[in-house]
Amino acid sequence: MTDAPAQTPAVDPSSGTDAAESAEDTFEQRAVRLAKRERLIAERTDAAGGAFPVAVPVTHTIPQLRAEYGELEAGAETGTVVGIAGRVVFSRNTGKLCFATLQAGDGSRIQAMISLANVGEESLQRWKELVDLGDHVFVHGEVISSRRGELSVMADDWVIASKAVLPLPNVYGELSEESRVRSRFLDLIVRDQARTTVRARAAVNASLRQTFTAHGFLEVETPMLQVQHGGASARPFITHSNAFDTELYLRIAPELYLKRAVVGGIDRVYEINRNFRNEGADSTHSPEFAMLEAYQAYSDYNGIADLTQELVQNAAVAVAGSTTVTWADGTEYDLGGEWDRISMYDSLSAAAGRTFSPADPLDELVAFAQAHGVEVPPQATHGKLIEELWEHFVKGGLERPTFVMDFPVDTSPLVREHRSIPGVVEKWDLYVRGFELATGYSELVDPVIQRERFEEQARLAARGDVEAMRVDEEFLRALEHGMPPTGGMGMGIDRLLMAVTGLGIRETILFPLVK
Repeated sequence: MTDAPAQTPAVDPSSGTDAAESAEDTFEQRAVRLAKRERLIAERTDAAGGAFPVAVPVTHTIPQLRAEYGELEAGAETGTVVGIAGRVVFSRNTGKLCFATLQAGDGSRIQAMISLANVGEESLQRWKELVDLGDHVFVHGEVISSRRGELSVMADDWVIASKAVLPLPNVYGELSEESRVRSRFLDLIVRDQARTTVRARAAVNASLRQTFTAHGFLEVETPMLQVQHGGASARPFITHSNAFDTELYLRIAPELYLKRAVVGGIDRVYEINRNFRNEGADSTHSPEFAMLEAYQAYSDYNGIADLTQELVQNAAVAVAGSTTVTWADGTEYDLGGEWDRISMYDSLSAAAGRTFSPADPLDELVAFAQAHGVEVPPQATHGKLIEELWEHFVKGGLERPTFVMDFPVDTSPLVREHRSIPGVVEKWDLYVRGFELATGYSELVDPVIQRERFEEQARLAARGDVEAMRVDEEFLRALEHGMPPTGGMGMGIDRLLMAVTGLGIRETILFPLVK
């Protein structure tokens, strides 16, 4: 008895095959497979009816069998009888023996062998006539190793658990990026990296929760539909509630609700949530994204930076087994050790060759930006221009993970003023791989100053700044009941996956929004 070579599945229409021929072939395959489905219905004798069984008696998973019997010698028989199920990804039919490779959801595989001697002529013929690539099948039989050493189940019975009416893409070929994100279900079937990324994301979320638990944090949930958006400078999505007959906003950040929780006595609180920002989409931005925010009472931006470093490093270990991660392109990146902390103004001054300070007049900054080809943003302020100049002169030179500290006050309306440097606030942005991964504050807890900051934001909004915040009276009322000194941080989960895997944002999101 020998193994047979595998049959290649149908090609992916995105792989360069003539589109008209591919569409015609798919149409024909679909018609043939639908006819087989009708035959399955006609052959069913149980009361349930339909083409497929409601459940199948699985006793072992394919990963379990590979873990337990993966080292069987060629030709070995175990005497162990199992029931397994999986998707047919390779198939080869010969005279008295049929071979199929069954794939589990994690990508692990095992061979099924359907022989005339074990199942009989009628069952063998039904297999040949009915089973297609992509079908889910249940196989009952003995665990063996074939003569070529392939871990197998020698079937004594089998059943089609579900039929694929459409053919699979080619498991040997490459799906285009567009096909991967538009049809992620196919990507997960075909590509190891897609499955690995899903598991990496789950490992990252589990690691974040474990680290927070170790530090005494509580996980909470805050509203996604809000009567007033806030907590970030961003353009919101707007919807309408029929029940309340009012406009509502999809959450751009959970910050103002989490701070209410701190006011209420939940001193260490975090949320892993979905945020929505009605902005551009590119390699590091998505209109819908996963966000982590956390607040620690009686701490500040230095303490929350220490925690953020620990969170990221623990997540890297959870995915890669080390703080040195290997990206998808093979590059190694070291997330270990103590990360650099640099001043925004000082690093800009060193890179641009002149001294910058919070006292610089706006017209001087505009002239300098224009002279160096730096775009002057609409409704430019001192802070916005300083941040534009910093990105132009400094951002591209950051290689190691780096906390960029002490931002202009006018771009950070929710942040406490610096304890010793006038005109800046105690805020940092964390840069990894050249993009902003997280941000952290010494939170502004004085309700009088917070109202002044909100009112200035309202004036910016009146001048046309669509990202400016509004005065949030409910949040101010909470602050007036007393909020302790607090350190807070926010970090994109999608970007954290980018940092530890080297993938683009559309690859780290399971089902990204595409046009």
